[in-house]
Amino acid sequence: MKDQPSPIRETDDDARKLARVLLRSARHAAIAVLDPETGFPFASRVLVATDIDGTPVILVSKLSAHTKALGHDARASLLTGEAGKGDPLAHPRLTTQCLAEPVERDNAFHERLRTRFLARHAKAKLYIDFPDFLFFRLKPEQASLNGGFGRAYQLNGNDLIIQSAANEEIAAGAAETVRDLVERHPDVAEALAARLKAPESASWRICGIDPSGFDMISGDFLLRYEFETLARDADHICSNMSKIAYSIP
Repeated sequence: MKDQPSPIRETDDDARKLARVLLRSARHAAIAVLDPETGFPFASRVLVATDIDGTPVILVSKLSAHTKALGHDARASLLTGEAGKGDPLAHPRLTTQCLAEPVERDNAFHERLRTRFLARHAKAKLYIDFPDFLFFRLKPEQASLNGGFGRAYQLNGNDLIIQSAANEEIAAGAAETVRDLVERHPDVAEALAARLKAPESASWRICGIDPSGFDMISGDFLLRYEFETLARDADHICSNMSKIAYSIP
């Protein structure tokens, strides 16, 4: 009997880029944890943002079943990717196996996560500071990408993380960088949305930058753009964004 061909394709740069976009463009995701009492998988839905290095971040109530499960066993899986029209299985999706790391309020990264989370989820301001709410960073360990029928790939955690020495410096000045860019080019968000063929919506705004790209949001729409190469610093990010917005097609 002949060996059956493997359904897993060799992972290439296109697959890595698609996986990163699926993870970093998610506003919500399905999360699966292990029930500490029964050992059965327990699935729920969570809001998602990303840290400066692309690590997914969730904000959860300490009273929820999935938070209690993560306190007992840090292993979790995150499913991202919108179904869209037609056959749901024809659309790309990414399953990321993660280790959950709680981020308490006295953690040096807490304020950064709070700022980045609110940039995506403004309504979370109603409860983000409640004492029974907690951030988790979901550190990717490995991932399974299904890019559509016949397009399956395996990735490791490093394929999804932004490996840049500029992460912390860019994070520290992110708000100022975006503010300066908008002051110089008041229509930059609209120009980017038009150039990137974003869904028609009332208004777009830049809601996040990092060495690998930028995020824009309008209502329920979130757009993620990945640069061809990692930006070296904030000026490089602004230069990349200006070229995308204003260069001749």
